[in-house]
This record gives sequence, structure tokens and C-alpha cells, in this order.
Amino acid sequence: MLEFFTSLNDHNLPYPDTLHPIVVHFVIAMVLFAFFCDVVGYLTRNYRLYEVSWWNMLFATASIFVAIIFGQFEAGLAQPYNAAQPVLNLHTIIGWSLSGILAAITGWRYVIRSRNPEKMPIPYLGVGLLLTVLVCVQVYLGDELVWVYGLHTVPVVEAVKEGLLQ
Repeated sequence: MLEFFTSLNDHNLPYPDTLHPIVVHFVIAMVLFAFFCDVVGYLTRNYRLYEVSWWNMLFATASIFVAIIFGQFEAGLAQPYNAAQPVLNLHTIIGWSLSGILAAITGWRYVIRSRNPEKMPIPYLGVGLLLTVLVCVQVYLGDELVWVYGLHTVPVVEAVKEGLLQ
């Protein structure tokens, strides 16, 4: 069993494929859906959607830390070459920042929910919009790491091992 964790596959991972994108897609979906529910709930005055939003934010906050753990582990195994390094660094900084921002916003959401679960202040919706934009920027950077720089793709892993990329 120990050799499973010490040997790396064609993707330079100890397991079949990257796990960070799988976990992080849950975070992305939950944050975007929470904002959607808040906006629709505000416009339709359907306060039950605020409860849906709250639970999505709570689980997104817990999940983002799992996503960061896998992201850090997989980034370390990626052996990023020079061209990919600035994008990976920015993606990492924004990811860690998002964890704190998301936790703070979820805390604020908890206070709003505790005081009056049937009302949603406009400033919270504005912050939710900013969070949505920040998540979209982070998605773009993550996509760039995979689709432009090819981190953890077999051809790039082979090129790095052969010394063709530095």
C-alpha cells in the first residue's frame, strides 16, 4: 500500500487523476448557486431561497479548505515550469485569499440569518457579486493552468521529466 503513495503515475500523481478540480467544482457551483438564490430570493421575496443560499455558503466554506489542500499538494507535484509559475502563484494567492473571504462572508451571512432570516441587505448582495467575480477570475486562472500550460497532463509531465521545459 505504501508504494501506491510513493510512486507517481503519468500525471505525476500518486492517484489516478487530479482531485483538486473535482472538489473545487463543488465550491464554485455552491458559491454561484448561493448568490443566484440570494438574488432570486430578493427579487421574488421568497425567503426560503435564503436558506438554500445559507447552506450552500456553509458547505462551500468547508469544501474550499479541502480544495486548497489538494491544490497545494498537486501544485507541488506538478513541477511547474517557468512560464506557468506566475499563473500558479497568482492562482495560489487568490485561492488562499478566497478561503478567508468566503469564511468571512459566510460568517456575515450567519449573522444576517440569525437576526432576520426573511431579509437580505443590499450590501450583502453587492459583496456576493464581488465574490462571484473573484471566483470567476480564479476559474479562469485554473483553466489557464490546465488548458494553456498543461499542468498534470501527460505530454507536459513527460517534457518536464526530459528537461525540455524549465
